[in-house]
Amino acid sequence: MDATSRAAGSTALLTDRYELTMLQAALRSGAAHRRSVFEVFTRRLPNGRRYGVTAGTGRVLDAVENFRFTTPQLDWLADQDVVDEDTLRYLADYRFTGDIHGYPEGEVYFPGSPLLTVEGSFAEAVILETVILSILNFDSAVAAAASRMTSAAGGRPCIEMGARRAHESAAVAASRAAYVAGFTATSDLQAGFTHGIPTTGTAAHAFTLLHDTERDAFTAQIDSMGRGTTLLVDTYDLKEAVRTAVEVAGPELGAVRIDSGDLTLLAHRVRRQLDDLGARKTRIIVTSDLDEYAIAALAAAPVDGYGVGTSLVTGSGHPTCAMVYKLVARESVPGGPLVPVAKRSAGAKSSVGGRKWAARRPDADGVAEAEVIGTGPVPEELAAHLLQVPLVLNGESVGREPLAAARERHLRSLGALPLSATQLSKGEPVLTTERTA
Repeated sequence: MDATSRAAGSTALLTDRYELTMLQAALRSGAAHRRSVFEVFTRRLPNGRRYGVTAGTGRVLDAVENFRFTTPQLDWLADQDVVDEDTLRYLADYRFTGDIHGYPEGEVYFPGSPLLTVEGSFAEAVILETVILSILNFDSAVAAAASRMTSAAGGRPCIEMGARRAHESAAVAASRAAYVAGFTATSDLQAGFTHGIPTTGTAAHAFTLLHDTERDAFTAQIDSMGRGTTLLVDTYDLKEAVRTAVEVAGPELGAVRIDSGDLTLLAHRVRRQLDDLGARKTRIIVTSDLDEYAIAALAAAPVDGYGVGTSLVTGSGHPTCAMVYKLVARESVPGGPLVPVAKRSAGAKSSVGGRKWAARRPDADGVAEAEVIGTGPVPEELAAHLLQVPLVLNGESVGREPLAAARERHLRSLGALPLSATQLSKGEPVLTTERTA
């Protein structure tokens, strides 16, 4: 089981009220037990983005498994007159017994991609909508931002440092999503404990201000953490701090951190100073409200790593992916075949009926050239390129995997896209979406 786990409480009330009122009405009408297929997709990527990143899949599996109504929850629903007695009895025994297929975690996606397909009775599938969207929209937004940042970093490590800029639970989820998309470590200990992500961190400006002199602060930190620690050198005078840091730690000093100012200019100055002082192996870490554009601007600077907070946990300006959860097929009679259903509204909110498959067609060089989405038989030439995998079968999770597998998948998936996918300049999705019957 994923480390998120069974220690987590019930997820049953992480839902909108209308999910349960729909359930009540469907139970009364007799339609609640019709086999139904719901699909998670997004109609568009955030403006200027070239691809999306699937993240939160493991957390969805946990949420589905923990979707159980406790006695206090049922009592509260009754006290609030949310649903009637028949619905409460149904909820008391609720277990998802259907199937879920979807894009595996770390995989990239495009407009219309069927990221998750949930099949079961209408009753058991409809009430999962809110919690599934809550997880996938947030985690995928963070992962997309993280992927852009790690691409811009060009192999230099990125550290997630956004815990203080997010809700405490969201901060843990953000650490997980960032790790899937290539970040190497987190400052959040709960994320490390829950998900096995490496943690890092040493001292803030307060530690320097606590001591009578900067030398005293550096000495105390090195005595406690060793010469391989990272010293924060921009509390007072940067040049003097670097000199003091090397005097106290010697050339074995692990790293210095710069948290303010013109980072490109200061990184060059600090690198020259460290080299002149004999600390040629001492690394330079930069922080200070970084995003993918700031990281890209530092590409030519002598920087060894980046710490990213606010922009990461807010999806770098796009904190949601606008994913939706739509009914695309259902039985017309018990035991009968599935028939496509679709929303036919004006504007951009219509949907496409039918259970979908998706494949990523490569060109002759193995580079992806299109996202092909269909509802009929899978063409033979695309059978080896299907994207969805089983995640839940007959109510049992079958898609759990270590985060390391999702990290590796993301690298492979991104590496198979055209090179323009990692450009930060605004543009259309790097792959077109083709639909076939």
